[in-house]
Amino acid sequence: MTKIFEDDGFAVEQIQEPKNVRDVVYSLITNPNLAPVNYFNDFTEEGPILEDIAVDEGGLFTTDSGQKLAMTTHAFDRHLETSPQTAIEILITRATRRLVCYGIRPVAVSAFLYHLNIGDPKGDKIAAAAKKGMERAASAFGLQISERKIRFDCSPAGRNPSATLIVSMMGLVENINKILDHKLKKKGNNIFVIGESVNDINSSEYLEFHCGIPNSPLPYFDLDKEVRMIATVRQLIDRQLITSANPIGRGGLFFSLMRAAMPMGVGFDITTDAEIRKDAFLFGESMGRGFVGVPQENFDRFVDFMQEQRIPFFAVGHVTSGEIRIDSESFGFIDKMKVH
Repeated sequence: MTKIFEDDGFAVEQIQEPKNVRDVVYSLITNPNLAPVNYFNDFTEEGPILEDIAVDEGGLFTTDSGQKLAMTTHAFDRHLETSPQTAIEILITRATRRLVCYGIRPVAVSAFLYHLNIGDPKGDKIAAAAKKGMERAASAFGLQISERKIRFDCSPAGRNPSATLIVSMMGLVENINKILDHKLKKKGNNIFVIGESVNDINSSEYLEFHCGIPNSPLPYFDLDKEVRMIATVRQLIDRQLITSANPIGRGGLFFSLMRAAMPMGVGFDITTDAEIRKDAFLFGESMGRGFVGVPQENFDRFVDFMQEQRIPFFAVGHVTSGEIRIDSESFGFIDKMKVH
């Protein structure tokens, strides 16, 4: 049965923590929005095209001068009436994280608001707040904004489709030798989560698809923490301490790990955080987090560097030859979890 909560009336405590994580995993595997198990879906959680790097809805382009440019596009159709400024800040942050995790420097951003009547006071308010959020996020990440800032597609009178925000971002490939892909590479490599884990399941696929709650607040988000986390990932790539980097996005940590594990046919063995609800830790989509693959030979240097950064990080587990394990419980093998 679908449950409805107002945005300001929902709290994670209203959802009983699942007793069987396996049931949640196999429920969410059937969700068409989770790309790792449905290859008919788009690949919005993958990365830019670069030789054999995974496909994205944007891709990589080469100018006449030989300069390589990357592009990524993200869309959002929720919370634009209630929290338009935060919504666009989250979208710009997601796009920035995506490019940075591939070793690409984001440089410019543009936005498009579809189905918005700016002649209506409500539409004008959304547009003004979105503009403010765009300027704030662009300033935080050092991005240029396209000349017209936010473009509009106004809906005719009498039509009320949901307003939708689309953000496009361009980035520069500064060093082709420091480009990463999203894939977990090798059995035994360490997996570290970077960023703060919180008890948050807001606006997640888990909350909507498994728990039946389509309306909830935006996920936890702190722009200042995002800036520090993304800067840290950039330095890790520059120092060549990691072999892959991924934002924790749609489907939470578990499905982000699945997307990283499937291309190479590897698995992962992870331990959840005892201080965080398992559903929030594994399936929550709170912002400000990513995970990286660290080869054993870089372990000490990685830890030393991260301790200097003074941002949360912890070893969540390691790469396996194909088995998926959570808290010592086997969930089977990666090749059995694909949709053929």
